Amino acid sequence: QVQLVESGGGLVQAGGSLRLSCAASGRTFSSYVMGWFRQAPGKEREFVAAITWSGGNTYYRESVKDRFIISRVNAKNTVDLQMNSLKPEDTAVYYCAVGRRVEFTGSEYDYWGQGTQVTVSS
Repeated sequence: QVQLVESGGGLVQAGGSLRLSCAASGRTFSSYVMGWFRQAPGKEREFVAAITWSGGNTYYRESVKDRFIISRVNAKNTVDLQMNSLKPEDTAVYYCAVGRRVEFTGSEYDYWGQGTQVTVSS
């Protein structure tokens, strides 16, 4: 059974940093894309960042470029999201996802975590 477990969320002041981690288990994820999405109350889920299997290609939504960094360790089946210079508009539940290709709506991702809350106070 595939499981994705996120950790690292919490409450932080604007300008602060948080590091989210996601551990995947239950199968081999070679060649899979790993990504992060988020959903704020009353809003649609949105793409945040993704990284290919090799780590050679990363993708970010425009509003988090230069502030967030996605990385992965394939030997451990983990993907991290380092979030710097956080803003109140980054407040959301963040979800880890695994899929076969990079895609920005979430529809092509096969596995999802339960989510971790990130709250940024002003």
